[in-house]
Amino acid sequence: LYSDISPLLKDPAAFRTLIDLLEDHLRASFPKIDFIAGLDSRGFLIGPPVAQRLGIGFVLIRKKGKLPGPTESVSYALEYGKAELEIQSDAVEPGQKVVIVDDSGATGGTMCAACELLKRLEAEVLECLVVIELKPLKGSEKLKSVPFYSLLQYD
Repeated sequence: LYSDISPLLKDPAAFRTLIDLLEDHLRASFPKIDFIAGLDSRGFLIGPPVAQRLGIGFVLIRKKGKLPGPTESVSYALEYGKAELEIQSDAVEPGQKVVIVDDSGATGGTMCAACELLKRLEAEVLECLVVIELKPLKGSEKLKSVPFYSLLQYD
């Protein structure tokens, strides 16, 4: 089952409400965040407006081969095969506080890989945040000690 956020993106009032809700959650949960990290590709649609509202920067976590310059890379398993994610080596500094954002959380493989990349850069992952969580796939359980937040959950 694929959860499509396209209708949300087409409706400016609904999208504004989404960004409001995410901003409110992050402001209430964390006194200091240095960056929002967005996952390729729908995290790129949600993360920048949230980061802009919070007055912080946004960093990209992309599929392998899409980023310029030196990168850190990690391989991970998908429901249907394998993939690799990358982050630029200078995207964050050690100790900086980061929230990872994506549109949906399913099996947790991509989110775990993103956490691993940020760990290699010695950043502190405050939370993994998604709009939609597919609970039966138990992806949030794979994150272990990293807090996970979802606006909508489907059983």
